[in-house]
Amino acid sequence: MKNKYIRKTIYSLLAASMMLGSAAGCGNNDIASDTSASQEASESVESGSTEAGAVESEASEEAAGADAKNQDENELAEADIIVGNYNNELMLHDPHLFVGEDGGYYMYGSHCTGAKGTKLDMSDWDMLYKEPTRPSTKMFEGLFDGLDGENLPEAFQFVGRNESNQFSVWAPSVIYNKKMGKYLMYFCTSSTYIKSSLCLASSDNPEGPWKYEKVLLSSGFTKRDIDQTNFYEVMGEEGDYKDYLLAGGYNNQLFPNCIDPQTFYDADGRMWMVYGSWSGGIFLLEIDEETGDVIHPEPDENGEVDKYFGRRLLGGGHHAMEGPYIEYVEETGYYYLFLSYGGLARDGGYQIRILRSKNVEGPYEDAKGEKPDNTDTFSQNGIKLVGNYDLPSIDMAYKAPGGQSTFRDADGKLYVVYHERFDKTQEDHEPRIHRLFTTKDGWLVMAPFQTNGSESLSESGLTNDDICGTYYMLNHGLKIDDKVLKAEASTFSTDGQITGSMNGTFQVEEGSNYISLDIDGVKYEGVIMDMVDEAGNNVRCISAIGNNNTSIWGVHYVK
Repeated sequence: MKNKYIRKTIYSLLAASMMLGSAAGCGNNDIASDTSASQEASESVESGSTEAGAVESEASEEAAGADAKNQDENELAEADIIVGNYNNELMLHDPHLFVGEDGGYYMYGSHCTGAKGTKLDMSDWDMLYKEPTRPSTKMFEGLFDGLDGENLPEAFQFVGRNESNQFSVWAPSVIYNKKMGKYLMYFCTSSTYIKSSLCLASSDNPEGPWKYEKVLLSSGFTKRDIDQTNFYEVMGEEGDYKDYLLAGGYNNQLFPNCIDPQTFYDADGRMWMVYGSWSGGIFLLEIDEETGDVIHPEPDENGEVDKYFGRRLLGGGHHAMEGPYIEYVEETGYYYLFLSYGGLARDGGYQIRILRSKNVEGPYEDAKGEKPDNTDTFSQNGIKLVGNYDLPSIDMAYKAPGGQSTFRDADGKLYVVYHERFDKTQEDHEPRIHRLFTTKDGWLVMAPFQTNGSESLSESGLTNDDICGTYYMLNHGLKIDDKVLKAEASTFSTDGQITGSMNGTFQVEEGSNYISLDIDGVKYEGVIMDMVDEAGNNVRCISAIGNNNTSIWGVHYVK
């Protein structure tokens, strides 16, 4: 605990230091010295020196020497890098963060958990709800009404109890419904990998408690239990449940598992819900803003729109993708679809992917202009933003990031929040919040470290001279496995060359924070940002996306 708060104090002090003038790069030791040099240069020009050639030659030699000197003075030797991990002691799986009108941050997680805080570094957060899912939970009102021996509450009448003879409540998502004037929580109950129900609860404030309202739709039904769902209520008596079966069981190759719901408003003010996990893929349904209930569409001839489950956006064949979350970014005009690939356990290769579309109903495509299909090659599609990784200043490697959501803070900055596991523990996990930045070509990239408020972009922009030095480079690749990818050193030179663990070229768009890289024949577009890392080091970071759907990070440690 003591180390945790010492580290947070270091964050604040170093962040202030960076704001006052620390800047990485071979040409800039700090903003103050850079300004002084500019003033001296200006005075020299005004003096009208008669020995221009000699002065220029001398200045060139001094500049070359200064570049080398500044690099040595400004770059932190590997042995001097502070090592540590950020810990917030919150235990929320599949975290969803809601920004309240009161300025507070509300986070909701699976298993009836919730927390509240006032800082995005999560240093002052308190758990609102932390007892495991059971009838005594204070998070919900009415969810367990009717529980009496073998008689189950409405939300569990179809799904029943889980394999531990308990109840599963997962992946809540909260939105303020403008028409209803209420906060709505969409969540799921489940008992198997296909038998689940999407449910609705409401509250007059984001803290809750949440009043259970109804079941919206269910998956995993068969002839034996179809009457325990609202299937016929939606489809009418002419609805044929057999269309959803395969060999007598639920056809989860084509149809979804009703978990992981998220609701959002589109650019036109319409409300939608995206959901799904493995099984038949990721699905989308419109929401009736007057009631919070789903709107069931008319089916299409291609079989991609089902009246009961809605539109399939992508996936199918029971492949490892889940946790969909859609964020509309007005500045780019894109809807961004975030997904978790892999298995959620520590060794399951869990990771965060991203696709985008100009239309809320898709198609959602990656950097190749493709979308994941229902074959075993699905992992080649969808940009991999982050997986298992280790950086020089991290004491304990991070594993299995996923269960993500995104949010925009009151100041307009965009963030992604997700849970993360660790290399040296079992299944312990904590939520993480990372800043998102927009690349020149309109993709979203992650800052490599947990936010602490220090992330910044250069107001005047950068040049190649500002980027040279040693960067610890990490390529997240496309694999879904338990291997931890470790960052290794590469040298960025002022002539635009990259040598070392990665080889290629780079070019900073002068006067901006954009960087283009060509590494091993793959073209990347990225953003350069400064921040204080989780151990307290000043860092200049590169976060970029390649045209092959991989993302790379570069971290430059400076004094």
